[in-house]
Amino acid sequence: MLQDYLLPESVADAIEVLKSGNGQARIIAGGTDLLLDIADGKKEAVCLVDITRIPELKKITLEDGVIRVGAAVTHNQAAKSELINEKAFALAQAARSVGSLQIRNSGTVVGNVVNAQPAADTAVALVALGAVAEIASPGGVDLVPVEKMYAGIGKSAVDSTARLVTGVKFPARSKNQGSAFVRLAQRRALALPMLNVAVMVSLEEDRFQWVRIAMAPVGPGPVRATGAEEFLRGAAVDPEVIKKAAREAAVQADPRDSALRGSREYRLAVLPVLVRRALEMAVAQAKR
Repeated sequence: MLQDYLLPESVADAIEVLKSGNGQARIIAGGTDLLLDIADGKKEAVCLVDITRIPELKKITLEDGVIRVGAAVTHNQAAKSELINEKAFALAQAARSVGSLQIRNSGTVVGNVVNAQPAADTAVALVALGAVAEIASPGGVDLVPVEKMYAGIGKSAVDSTARLVTGVKFPARSKNQGSAFVRLAQRRALALPMLNVAVMVSLEEDRFQWVRIAMAPVGPGPVRATGAEEFLRGAAVDPEVIKKAAREAAVQADPRDSALRGSREYRLAVLPVLVRRALEMAVAQAKR
C-alpha cells in the first residue's frame, strides 16, 4: 500500500531514496500508466519518487551535435520544441500522436520507453533516431540503446525500484539527413496504434548512405528492419528501390492476431505501405 510520496531535487537524492527503499520505492514522472498499474495491482510501491522537481531532467538540450531529452520532458514539450522539430522530426511527430492533450501534458517521453509497451510511439521514433538511454544507479551510470530496453512484452529491462533513467540522447539531424514517423490507428486520438513506423535516413549524392527503420508492434519492442537497412545501404534513392526495401522490412515483422490491433495477415499486408511512406517523407526532409 502506498504510504509516501517524495520529490527529490537531484538525481543523487532520488538514487539514495531508491537504495534505502529496498525495492519498495518506485520512480514516477508523468504517472499516466504507472498509477493505473498500481490501481490494478500490476505493480506495487510503498513510496513513489517523483522526479519532476529535478531541473536537469526537465530540459531538452543540444551539445556537440547530440540532443538530450531529460526524463521529465513531456510529450507536448517534445512536440512543441523547435530543436526537436528541426533536428529530430520523427520524435516530434510521434510525440504529437500520443494519447490525448491531457496525457501529452503529463506523460513523458522517457516514461513511454520505461513502460515497455511494444508500440509506444515515442519509443519507436527514438529507436529509429539511434537513441541511447542514460540509466543511473548506486553503482554509476550505464548507457543502453533504447531498443535493448525491452525484456518482453510490457516488461522493461530497467527496474524502476532500483535504477533511474535520467534521459535519452541521440545525434541531431545534420545536412542530407531526415527522419519521419507514420502511424495507423482506428481513430486519431486515444487509440493504440495498429502499426507504427519510424525511419532515419542519411543521403549522399542521391544514394542512401545509411538507414534506420523501426517498426511496431511486431515484436516485444520496436523492431529494427536490419535486412531492409542493409539493402538500402549504398542504393539509389529511387521509388522502386524504396518499395522493394519496404517489402523487405516486413519480412522481419512478427505481429500477433489482435482484437484491438487487427489480424496478423492484415498488418503484414499494410506494413510495407507505412515503411514506404516513412522513407519517402524522410528522404524529402533530407533533400531540403
